[in-house]
Amino acid sequence: MARPHHIFPNENLIYHGYLGCSPVYPTVAISLHTLAIFRQACCACPRFSIHVQCKTLCHLHNTPYRPYLFEQLTQAFDVYLEIIHRVDQKIRVALNRSAREWRLRNECPACFYRVEDEPTLTFDWFVSIDGNNSLKRWDTRVYGTVPRADHRTPRSTYWLSNEEVDNFKYEVKARQAPHTNTGAEIYDDDCSVEAADVSKEFNCVDRWRNARADVRKKTFDVFEESGIFIATCRHRFILLACDMIKSGELAKYPLAMINCLASAYGPNGACAYDIGCAFAKTASTSSIGPRIRSLGLRFMVGAFHGHAHNRLCQLGWHPMYIEGTGNTEGEGCEHVFSAFNELARSTRHATRFHRHQAIEQHIAFWNQDKYEALTRFIRNHYREVMESAALNITDDDFPRFIAEERSYLSSLKEPPAQDVQRVRYVQVLDDLEEKRYGHLSYSARVRVELAYTKLQNTEALAAHIQGQLGLESPWKVGCEEYNRYREEAMLGKYREALGELERLVVMRFFELSKLAMSGTGYKLRQQISKGLQRRSEAIRKAITRYNFQAGRLDPPRPHISWKDIAQYSFLGEFDLLQHAQDDVRERIWAKPAVREATTKFFKLCRAKEEIMRLNVEMRRLRTAIHDEEREASQTIANFRHSDPLLAREFERLHQPRAAVNAIHIHRLDCLEKQYGLPRKQSSTFDDIYALYINDPGDHDLLDDEEDTVNLRSMADFLHEIAD
Repeated sequence: MARPHHIFPNENLIYHGYLGCSPVYPTVAISLHTLAIFRQACCACPRFSIHVQCKTLCHLHNTPYRPYLFEQLTQAFDVYLEIIHRVDQKIRVALNRSAREWRLRNECPACFYRVEDEPTLTFDWFVSIDGNNSLKRWDTRVYGTVPRADHRTPRSTYWLSNEEVDNFKYEVKARQAPHTNTGAEIYDDDCSVEAADVSKEFNCVDRWRNARADVRKKTFDVFEESGIFIATCRHRFILLACDMIKSGELAKYPLAMINCLASAYGPNGACAYDIGCAFAKTASTSSIGPRIRSLGLRFMVGAFHGHAHNRLCQLGWHPMYIEGTGNTEGEGCEHVFSAFNELARSTRHATRFHRHQAIEQHIAFWNQDKYEALTRFIRNHYREVMESAALNITDDDFPRFIAEERSYLSSLKEPPAQDVQRVRYVQVLDDLEEKRYGHLSYSARVRVELAYTKLQNTEALAAHIQGQLGLESPWKVGCEEYNRYREEAMLGKYREALGELERLVVMRFFELSKLAMSGTGYKLRQQISKGLQRRSEAIRKAITRYNFQAGRLDPPRPHISWKDIAQYSFLGEFDLLQHAQDDVRERIWAKPAVREATTKFFKLCRAKEEIMRLNVEMRRLRTAIHDEEREASQTIANFRHSDPLLAREFERLHQPRAAVNAIHIHRLDCLEKQYGLPRKQSSTFDDIYALYINDPGDHDLLDDEEDTVNLRSMADFLHEIAD
């Protein structure tokens, strides 16, 4: 029934809870409840696309699916989200919360809501940045079709515009020298576009190139957006995002992120990046370098990615060895990407606006979910650090061990070029001696010509190197000069075997992570599984070759077993094994027991820092909740006089937040009681607390995480015995 003041049919439809699929004369209408359910469903399950929802509705109404129905549902859903956005924007403007800076400073109260008289922390804020290429979007021009014009822009403040990113487009110039290929690779997982001025100290980025596929495919031309680059806080809230346009991880994306984050959060910050060791130099030489240095921004490498960097890099950039990091892992972006991979299917062929819209909805849902889990995060970290603090290791020698190891690795020098040539000459002489013996053994065989050809080539190479060294007569096997450099030649073969083993191990780790990634297709899983089988066999052969070369040295170097390879932390030990000209095994810091104790010591140091930071975060969160509830009550009272409808909407939107705040206060009270922390006065949530805490049906959701873990362990056990 139409109301007297209704002019258009959609006004009457929305009054009765429906939304028309066309603006003026709609013939099909969608229930607002249906649109609301779909919105929550696709947030909770990103694979659930609007195309699936349209087919579901067709089946429910016994109607054959038609493509135009999908278009109508899409248009109705766009209007529904636009209505929600405008109401939300109206509330934000009324509360002076529409600016990006306000959202950044209030996104995570535990990280950024500073209070008076809180203890001084080494780092006031933590962020992690990284790129991901799963959220690609096809360029429709690849199919030979003209892209549909859609001039709508992203609605949220999460996005950095292309203009903001392109301000740093020419910060890093491409390097033309052939020896700088390593630096060119680190900013792009698939192609070399820009290069950083990366010195030899940061050669650990070679491992990322070694860990890639054997055959690289440059496919950026078929994608309009080749992925996204994001920034997250310590508690995994998404802070910023930007599109990667037809490229990989160029330097302009992290530079734009750091520029915005540093402006919002100020001094004493820390940023984790998978190539933070090399990017720190890029950032310091960019236009924002002076401001970064004045703010004291500290770059580091995430805990997971840090294990694939060399040992010297780990000692300076891994969070475990950086004072003030606590138990911060620096891998928040990886947690986000594991969920974003599910969204890729529904955005790969979408328009630019619909792709942004889907990502915005997912970011909002993700941050809401992280806020609900905030006290669970604090509680789990508290349990972890309290267990670590029971190790009772307080030897002052451990920092000295790390300093000595760092000094040792930093002092290593490459041998002179002339010595390298002499070592090569010894290797050729050994090869020549072997081929001469082989030629005699093959003299009665059919392949004598091939063996003789190889012998001639080796003799020519030996003569060439002899001329380069300016030797009047060739060295004899067993002479003084030969014996002098033969040991170096054996070390060269040893390092070559070790380098091949390291390359295979890194590739195995990344293939294992890809195999476990949700959303990986069946065929790709089969290919990775077969590749892992081949790689495992290759690793075993590489271990055999390494152990053979290690046994030939004097004194013999330690052997490696398959059990050692299975340890992630073992990658850092490759670098100590590489430099075998000085037997570091005799140094106290190189002994396995001391190294294990040193690792535990630094974990203990970080655990103590984590306790201090968690205490600060608990106080920040409690204060933020108290201020938020007081401000919400005042805002509702003000709106009731100026705009009653807006007051009802704000009260409705704030009710779930108040329920989550009640749970947070309950958990904080339990933590303070369990660990004997000073009790703080709780905010008044009497009605909501009684509804969400004392209800027998919801009580188990609060404190039964341990039971959940036990149930999962039991399920895994039953699955194993069933197999």
